[in-house]
Amino acid sequence: MIKFLFDRDTWQEVYDSMSKNKLRTGITMVGVWWGILLLITLLGAARGMENSFNRAFGDFATNSVFVWGQSTSKPFKGFQEGKRVQLKLSHAKKIEENVEGIEFVVPRNRNQALVVRNFLSGTYSINGDYPLLDKVQKKKLLKGRFINQNDIDGKKKVAVISEDIYKQLFEKDEQAIGQYIQMNSINFTVIGVSQNSNANMGPSSDIHIPFTTFQQIYNQGDTIGWLMITGKPEYNIKQIEEDAKLLLRNLNKVHPQDKRAFGSFNLGKEFAKITGFLKGMQFLTWFVGIATLIAGVFAIGNILLITVKERTKEIGVRRALGATPFEIKRQIVVEAVFLTLVAGLLGIISGGWMLIAADSAWGQGDDATLVNASVSIAVVFVALLLLVTLGTLIGLIPAFKATSIKPIEALREE
Repeated sequence: MIKFLFDRDTWQEVYDSMSKNKLRTGITMVGVWWGILLLITLLGAARGMENSFNRAFGDFATNSVFVWGQSTSKPFKGFQEGKRVQLKLSHAKKIEENVEGIEFVVPRNRNQALVVRNFLSGTYSINGDYPLLDKVQKKKLLKGRFINQNDIDGKKKVAVISEDIYKQLFEKDEQAIGQYIQMNSINFTVIGVSQNSNANMGPSSDIHIPFTTFQQIYNQGDTIGWLMITGKPEYNIKQIEEDAKLLLRNLNKVHPQDKRAFGSFNLGKEFAKITGFLKGMQFLTWFVGIATLIAGVFAIGNILLITVKERTKEIGVRRALGATPFEIKRQIVVEAVFLTLVAGLLGIISGGWMLIAADSAWGQGDDATLVNASVSIAVVFVALLLLVTLGTLIGLIPAFKATSIKPIEALREE
């Protein structure tokens, strides 16, 4: 079989067969070309969307939920509707101890402040945070370090600024670590510069200071703004959210059915929705692509049937000269596989160019919708294997048709 594939006469016969009707051959190959092009392009686009989403939320522990206090919508235990609900540090501890499946509970606070350095200033978000934040929302530091436990214990006046704030308050390539910035007329030492978070829309304007320092300068006591709760991978984050809210209702004397008292955003649930959508899109892409491929390959089979009909006399002569049915079948199957492979390779190349164009159009910048839209070598290999398999199977139909004709009848064919 290997020798047959390297025989010049084999490929001369394939060329002669295809060149007899170039237009028909070209139109036949379009179906397979389009199927592979569609498959590669859509799979690459789905991967690009997935990469974009992962880049936007990759810094977060995805099995997380954010909870904050609002106002009540029902009277309960002597309290009127509209009571303001405040979260406290003790609540965070209670959730960590009593809710099953909890991995981390991170209290956070935020406020706005005018930040001044020399003659430059701006209003930015000031976050009071614990070192634990770096575990659930990874901070990629360009310089320096993040807040540590010593900063918390000593209520130190240190700050981690974002890359954008660095660019606004410092000269290009100026050393920021160890320099002072002023917030609320208090000097803070810069200990780190963090990379902008991809989850932020627009410029990042965050400054992180020790939680205890924030409580002190804003006179917050043990009040906190919101909680970031992460669950262990094997636990359902939606159930953790419900359990945490139920506990908070009890601690704050809120009606058990009050849905307004606590606001929340379940990142794990939203992440699961988007992951499910992406998986569905990939399944649909494979289904549509393979269906289109099968249609294209069947078109090749139909054309080969017509070709066999046109070559009936030629086949009869070859049979009369001693060609075996196997040799006739082998030649027609090779023609089918060759047509399928050439069309498929053209589709893969075209799909690659489409993904390069998509990356240039939508894959650049921080707000890119398709990040590195591409397909793996494994997908290309599977696509080629599928083409060879389908081409072989579809080639057997005209091959058996060709060998079913008796030589004497073929020679009589006009």
